[in-house]
Parts: sequence; structure tokens; C-alpha cells
Amino acid sequence: MSKTYPLGIDVGGTGIKGAPVDLDEGAFAKDRVRIDTPKESTPDAVTDVIEQIADKFADDIGDQPIGITLPCVVTHGVVRTAANIDRSWIGTNVEDLLSKRLGRYVTVVNDADAAGVGELRFGAARNTDGTVLVSTLGTGIGSALLIDGQLLPNSELGHLEIDGHDAESKAAESAHVEEDLSWEDWAKRLQRYYSHIEDLLWPDLIVVGGGVSKKGDKFLPLLHLRAPIVAAQLRNAAGIIGAAWLAVRDAEVKRQRP
Repeated sequence: MSKTYPLGIDVGGTGIKGAPVDLDEGAFAKDRVRIDTPKESTPDAVTDVIEQIADKFADDIGDQPIGITLPCVVTHGVVRTAANIDRSWIGTNVEDLLSKRLGRYVTVVNDADAAGVGELRFGAARNTDGTVLVSTLGTGIGSALLIDGQLLPNSELGHLEIDGHDAESKAAESAHVEEDLSWEDWAKRLQRYYSHIEDLLWPDLIVVGGGVSKKGDKFLPLLHLRAPIVAAQLRNAAGIIGAAWLAVRDAEVKRQRP
């Protein structure tokens, strides 16, 4: 029998991406598949796409669990907020919905939290003790807070109020693009944001992810913080890989329950 792998799926505002993950390597076992997010991104419409991706990899995943990221706060399988996705998700027990549709164990997690776990297990935060902040810079600012290797879920640190503004409205990568800021001017905003985080949490390491992390050499050297601040190693693969890792962990726990 050929080897099977858990599946990670990352649900975003414009695209839904998935790949089987080799957890021995911390890498995709097959090339990633991407399908556009439906314009009306309701739970049923998005679940249809998730099902399509699972079907594409049916032979590769066998009966392995599936980990799914959402741009939402998720507590105990229930969606509590909706960013870049239809508000009808709020209050939905999405783990129950997806487990029934897909016929297998499913773990659903906030997208930044999944990326944080990916970097913790296989990337820039690997083997790091203490407090680690994984910060994803994109349309907004996602955050994953990791303490001695354990995830504190749904930290939502991108929404801290700084100087009278929601932090991500000034410091996200989208502000850099939309306001046509130079790397130096954007770095000043990031300095203000990360300095505030340091005064609150005193992290031992800050890992910066999101698509802009591949240009980390343009802005990270301009930041002067107490903690080391480094670019994510897994970049945009971190969420899919982290979701798959969490799905396997959670499935083992569920199987052991009486």
C-alpha cells in the first residue's frame, strides 16, 4: 500500500489552496492545488471547494485527517469572527459541518495560528523556547503566540490600538502598497508596532511571515528591537503545513476519547 499523508487546506479571501503534507519532511508531498474562493463565500459554498480539493488528493490522503485554516477566530470548532469571508460563518460549528461532509477527522484553526505552528515545527521558530510571536503581514496582520512550544490560539494582536488606530490599518503590508510607502517609511510603522508588542509580551523571537517575508532583507534590517526578528522559512506554505500537523495531533486525541 502506498504511503498516505494528511491534507492541509488554507482558505483565503481570494483563493483556497491545499496540499498533502509529509510531516517527516515538513513539506508538501504533492504540488499544491488552488481554486478561487467563491464570490459568495458562505460555509456551504466554501465547503464545496474544500471537498473538491480533498477529492483531487483522494489517493494521496487515504483516510488521513484534514486540517483547514480560516481567516477567523475559531474556538472549539466554532467560528466567532469573519474577515475576508462571508459573515454567515459566524456561529457555525465548522468542524462538525466539515467532518460530516468529508467523512473524516477535521481540525479547523485560525490561519495565522496554523502558520505559527508550521514555523514552530518545521521553520524559523523550531527548537525555540520561551515566547515566540509569528506575525503574518498581508491584507491585515495575523499573529500566532507560542509559549514554550504551545499555541495560545486566536491572539489577534494585529488589532491592538496604537496611537488611536487599529495597528494593522497602518502597519500591514496592504498599507505599504496602497499608500506607496518606501521600505524605510513602512519600517518606521513596523518599528512602532513591534516595539509596542515587545513592551507588552517581551518575546524571545519574532518571526515575520506572509508573502512579503520573501523580501525581508528590504525591511527587517531597518528594525531595532530587543528580540531577534527573522523572516519565516516556510513562507506561504506555513499555514497548510501547520494545519496538517494540528489535524494529525487532534485526530490522535479524539481517537483516544471514550
